[in-house]
Amino acid sequence: MRQIRAIGFLLLFLAVIVGVGFKGAFEPHYFQPIYPPSWPQPVYDFNKNPLNKETVDLGRRLFYDPVLSADSTISCASCHLSFSAFTHVDHALSHGIGDSIGDRNAPALMNLAWNKSFMWDGAIHHLDFQALGPIENPTEMGETILHVIQKIKRSTTYSQRFFQAFGDSIVTAEHLLKALSQFQLTFISANSKYDQVQRHEPEVAFTAQEKNGYLLFKNNCAICHAEPLFTTGEFANNGLPLDTILFDFGRYGITENKADLRKFKIPTLRNIEYSYPYMHDGRFKKLSQVIDHYTDGIDQTETLATPLKTSIQLTSNEKVDLIAFLLTLS
Repeated sequence: MRQIRAIGFLLLFLAVIVGVGFKGAFEPHYFQPIYPPSWPQPVYDFNKNPLNKETVDLGRRLFYDPVLSADSTISCASCHLSFSAFTHVDHALSHGIGDSIGDRNAPALMNLAWNKSFMWDGAIHHLDFQALGPIENPTEMGETILHVIQKIKRSTTYSQRFFQAFGDSIVTAEHLLKALSQFQLTFISANSKYDQVQRHEPEVAFTAQEKNGYLLFKNNCAICHAEPLFTTGEFANNGLPLDTILFDFGRYGITENKADLRKFKIPTLRNIEYSYPYMHDGRFKKLSQVIDHYTDGIDQTETLATPLKTSIQLTSNEKVDLIAFLLTLS
């Protein structure tokens, strides 16, 4: 009897390992990311994590599941809301477990396959590892990836979803992080009015105000916010006066190179209409305040971005025109 019982346990163990007993076979539905042919090639290597519907669905479920946090109150979506370009809008700095307050504004998430680094200071160099930052940050999700895996393993629903996504029901850190990456890799912004104008779509054209704003943008902003992604992905000191509470020195905190003092990653301007508050610390609530900073608020320091060492001159009407163009990026 003991021998039969032992064999039964062995068969059960093998069933869990190979995924036997789950509904349906492992038949992933692969697809390619869709983006304009004129865009540069993505930085992300899709050969190492090819997109498939099942893994994207798993990543979506994980993205919205507060089980990733220590007290099951905070999910990725808590700070990255879909209706606001996958960032938050109700406070300047991110909020985490226990109503703790972080030290930076959550960046908007889009076109991540073209990013070489992540976070405002570039602390992470690959999207597949990015989620470890907020999960293990004590003021954000306050968890450990090992404990997250233990919690998820208790769910038979998740076990089946991992099998459908990866052909293996065993939950691993690699698969969890790759699933989150796959979902976020689908956040592609490439169909704004600006894009439609670039494609010469019929009956779509810039207004006179938008056209003038576009010229102003190309003359004053495009060197850092380069088309078509509207960022270079590099780091720059944009002349923000130092916050005397946070004392955030940006990239310098990672490299400890004085040349990186007060440099932050240049954010994309796509969907900027929805991604307020602006800057790494969320200090500006309106686009007009951002533009006023660049014309009248630059803090001249040694590491200031070279294009900003010469002040930007815009009339009040030109500022309005520039904003009109920026709204075509939604």
